Amino acid sequence: MADAKKFPFAGEVAIPPELTGWEEMYAPQRLFSKDREDWEKRHFWYQDKIHAPEPLYPLDDIFQEAWQIALSQFTTRVFCIPPAQGVAQRILGCYMYIAAVEPPPPEIIGEKAEKFEKRVPYAFQNYDMLWEKWLDKFQALGEQMEAIKIVKEFDKYVPDEDVFPVPKGYTQAYELIEAFNNLINMIFKAWQWHFEYLNLAYLGYLMFVDTAKKLFPGIKESTIGKMVAGAEVSMFRPEEELCRLSRLAIAQRPVSDILKKNIPAEEKIKELKAIDAGRVWLEEMTRIENPWFHVSCGSGWFHYEGSWINKMDVPFSYMKSYVERLEKGESIERSLTAISEERDRIVGEYRKLIKSDDDRKSFDDAYNVVRTIYRYAEDHLFWVEHWLHTTWFEKVRGFGSLLTKYGVIAKTDDIFLFNRFEVPMLIEDLVTAWALGEGVPTRGKFWQEKAAKREEILEAARKWMAVPALGVPPEEMVEPFTVMLWGITSEQVGEWLKGGTEGGDVNEIKGFASSAGVAEGPARVLKLMEDVVKLQPGEIMVAPCTNPSWAPVFTKIKAAVTDIGGLTSHAAIVSREYGLPSVTGTGIATAVIKTGDIIKVDGSTGVVTIVKKA
Repeated sequence: MADAKKFPFAGEVAIPPELTGWEEMYAPQRLFSKDREDWEKRHFWYQDKIHAPEPLYPLDDIFQEAWQIALSQFTTRVFCIPPAQGVAQRILGCYMYIAAVEPPPPEIIGEKAEKFEKRVPYAFQNYDMLWEKWLDKFQALGEQMEAIKIVKEFDKYVPDEDVFPVPKGYTQAYELIEAFNNLINMIFKAWQWHFEYLNLAYLGYLMFVDTAKKLFPGIKESTIGKMVAGAEVSMFRPEEELCRLSRLAIAQRPVSDILKKNIPAEEKIKELKAIDAGRVWLEEMTRIENPWFHVSCGSGWFHYEGSWINKMDVPFSYMKSYVERLEKGESIERSLTAISEERDRIVGEYRKLIKSDDDRKSFDDAYNVVRTIYRYAEDHLFWVEHWLHTTWFEKVRGFGSLLTKYGVIAKTDDIFLFNRFEVPMLIEDLVTAWALGEGVPTRGKFWQEKAAKREEILEAARKWMAVPALGVPPEEMVEPFTVMLWGITSEQVGEWLKGGTEGGDVNEIKGFASSAGVAEGPARVLKLMEDVVKLQPGEIMVAPCTNPSWAPVFTKIKAAVTDIGGLTSHAAIVSREYGLPSVTGTGIATAVIKTGDIIKVDGSTGVVTIVKKA
């Protein structure tokens, strides 16, 4: 009989036979292993449904590899958060599991505390200056990546200018190898910088929550959330630009009429080019496309999501909705003034309750820190996962296109079926055949068969219900980042152990009170990223998790409910910034609630009630 207090260990999980061979898609260090078994069994692993909710394509796994190093090192080796260690990853059956690493020995905690006390206050006190320097170097990195040249076709013979008067000394073969190596190095550097201040942003929030709870016993999490809401951040700029473009269109009647048509974006652009007002409007859109249309249609983590710049139907569908709402006299922008005024009112009222000068200073210090650095969570997000990743995917497809042209792989996106250690083998195979001369074959048949098999494995993995967790859970889930970011609580783990809930007679579910307020309305359950365009005004969005790039729908929905995510998850942050009630980390919302159900969302208590079934 299975132990009701533990999940299976990795070696005890029955992987479906259709997934046979899945292990070879990933590097050996990414897998559970016999040689590390004792250490792995001491840790509790759970599926990372925020960063990897679906089976991982091998090349898309590069971002996961990069964040494991980056997140962990800034906690353990750079800012030295005393009791905290890193977050470890393992892949099982194409799904990624993570674990908060056990604390270090007491003497290490003491060593780290000395460095923490010197390094962290400096970052908090100088954040504005540090952010400017961060943005400068990151944008420069993006420009370097954009400048990488990938040959579209090999020369039959090296041109004369590469031979005379002095030979260049290397050819397109070397340049192709170098270009891919540079691309890999750049994405790893980008992810080093991604986490440069992110853990500190979350730490600042945790410190403020701790201070507020000590000073005001019984204060609600949702109230604390309101105290930090209202920020000008990069992640909301794409949506702000869409609002501005929509207002420009309203001022030019022919433009707004075209934007309202039920035709593809490509046809709308063609019609706009045919009229003077349309050409002027398109010039403005083109001016802001880089960077503000370099935003993923999803999370930015997966090659198949696409970005606005290459899936123009997405931003054009948002603008169609905005134009229609503007014509009805509705407001389409985020009400930053109202959110900021409410924030200042709440902070002022609570601050009046503080009796001593020391307590007031503790509150002010913690509040100033969180207001200064917390915005990094959404600021960096646009520049890394959206702006830079859009360029990354475009460059990778350049290699995929070349490999396809010469028959090494069958289609461009098949390159994502090979991990970052394997792609250089495909490139070497191609350039070797070119170097050897006419009629020399590559191992194209071998690579294409491997890609086809991997596609089958990933499809089978999507149909498999992988176990939510592995190993023995702790008595209480207390690791702060696990709770605050991923939303994994002891209650949720208990539900997993019981086998979860699939609906039935359930009419009330609980999660984190992530954004205050109460709303009631029809639910729209979004299990697929592309379904976000189906949201109608006045509906309540129910999703596994939300993506910040969905910001354009937050001005027309009433509330948001998610399966995954804690108080510092993107769903929680975005909801607070738009003044929407939100309950996150319910674990089961998308399984229990159906589209059309009338639900009530109480973002102050964390309770979602199904008022009437569809």
